[in-house]
Amino acid sequence: MEENKTKKDQIMDALGKVIDPELAIDIVNLGLIYGVEIENGNRAVITMTLTTMGCPLSDILNDSIKKAAESVDGITECEIQLVWYPVWDISKMSRYARVSLGIPNGFGV
Repeated sequence: MEENKTKKDQIMDALGKVIDPELAIDIVNLGLIYGVEIENGNRAVITMTLTTMGCPLSDILNDSIKKAAESVDGITECEIQLVWYPVWDISKMSRYARVSLGIPNGFGV
């Protein structure tokens, strides 16, 4: 169990390097990652959403997410579960992301 926690942390760190090409902010700070689970010690299951349903860059993001997760030692497979609930909004963004995008403090939170 402790090993899975470490892998989850490592995956979240790796996902923090995946940049949304439209917003130029990483997907973790954007609040797009809802969860990471480890199955059988080597399979990452990432639950996430997108900022919009028709995101034209979802394929690019999916490839980057899989590469990031599989860069973690011991992770050989990655499944992405795309969900639309809870609905993403700017309140899910970190303070860093809001400041970087020029969103006023407290707006949408």
